Amino acid sequence: MRRREFIRLFSSTVVAWPLTARAQQAAMPVIGFLNSSSSKGFQSLVAAFRQGLSESGYVEGQNLAIEYRWADGDYEKLPRLAADLVGRRVSAILAGGPPAVVAAKAATTTIPIVFTSGGNPIELGFVSSLNQPGGNVTGVSFLLNELSAKRSELLRELVPAATSVGFFANPTRPSFQSEVKDAQQAAQALGVKLIVLNASTEAEIDTAFAEFSRQRIAALLVGADSFFPRSPRPDRRVGKSFADRNDVRRP
Repeated sequence: MRRREFIRLFSSTVVAWPLTARAQQAAMPVIGFLNSSSSKGFQSLVAAFRQGLSESGYVEGQNLAIEYRWADGDYEKLPRLAADLVGRRVSAILAGGPPAVVAAKAATTTIPIVFTSGGNPIELGFVSSLNQPGGNVTGVSFLLNELSAKRSELLRELVPAATSVGFFANPTRPSFQSEVKDAQQAAQALGVKLIVLNASTEAEIDTAFAEFSRQRIAALLVGADSFFPRSPRPDRRVGKSFADRNDVRRP
C-alpha cells in the first residue's frame, strides 16, 4: 500500500472510530433481573432496587432498561430464564437467591452477575473468597445460616418448655444441606431435638404440617427460602397457614 493511501485510510479510521464509539455508548444498557420467587411479594424490593439505580444516575425507561424474569417458586424454570437473559445480551444480571445464582452462573461466564443470598457464597461455590470473588460473580450475603443459633435461642425463649423443634426446609435449594447442618448444631447446643420437615410444593407443606401435629412439635423454624412466604393464592398463603391452622399450638 502506498504511503498516501495508508494515511488516507488511517485518517478515515480515526474519524469513524469516535462515531462508532458514540453510537455504542448511546445504546441503552439492559440489566437482567432474575428471581426465583414471584413479583407479588417483591414489589417493595424492586422499588428499592430502582431507587438505588436512580441515585446512581440510572432511570428505568430513560437511560436504562430492565428485563425481569420471575420463576414463581418453580426452580426448574430458572435455567431457561437465565439463558433467555444471556441471549438478550444483557449488560449484567441481578440474581436473587441461591437458586437464581446457580442458574445464572451456569448460563454465562462472561456477563457480570451480582447476587443477593442468605447463604455462605464460598460454601455454595459462587465465589472463591470474600476478598477476591474471582470470575464473573460477586454480591451480598446476609449469612443467614450463621444466624441459626440466634434464631434457635429466640425460639427457645418463646417456648422454653420445648423439647422438639421443627425446621421447614426446601430440599431443592442449593444451600439445603448447610442450612440443615447449622440448624441441627444450634438445636443440639440448646439440648432440643430438631425434626426436619422438607417441603418444596404446597402439597408437601400440608404433609409437613400433618407431621408437625403428629409428632407434637412445640415450635417451628422456617428456612430462608423464597418459596415459603410466596403467595400463589390468597387462600393458600403459607404465612396465613402458619398462624391460622388449628393444629399449631401457640406458646
